[in-house]
Amino acid sequence: MNKKIEAILWSIALPGFAQLLNKEFLKGFLFVILEFIINVNSHFNRAIMLSFLGDIDKAFEVLDFGWILFYPCLYFFAMWDAYRSVLQQLKEEIAYQFIPFVSCAYFVTVGVMFSPRVQLFHYHLGPIFTPMLFVIPGASIGLFTQFLLSRRK
Repeated sequence: MNKKIEAILWSIALPGFAQLLNKEFLKGFLFVILEFIINVNSHFNRAIMLSFLGDIDKAFEVLDFGWILFYPCLYFFAMWDAYRSVLQQLKEEIAYQFIPFVSCAYFVTVGVMFSPRVQLFHYHLGPIFTPMLFVIPGASIGLFTQFLLSRRK
């Protein structure tokens, strides 16, 4: 498997896993611990479970927005860090490779903030699915911006 994709997939599973796989133990454990702290204090797993069970109102009730707003930045920073580390190991350079990750972090954070108001076909998507959908414009705009900036060179 492509090591860059592998790093991203492990980071999607849990921030810090890709760093542990790359033998960056201090950083990996730090990301795992930070993820655990944010996850527990925000009641993120409970909100995920309730959202998948269709109880969106209860998901909003249990989720602590003061804590969950930290999650997108940690999540995408850990993902970018894992990707960057693999690029360094492979001695590859990709211009502006951080931009799609930063853009996703911004958009998903905004998705969390707007989740109480966003509806799709008169259905309230909730605090989990709304930010997930905001990855699409975040990644698209980030990749397009990266493309434009790298052509400027």
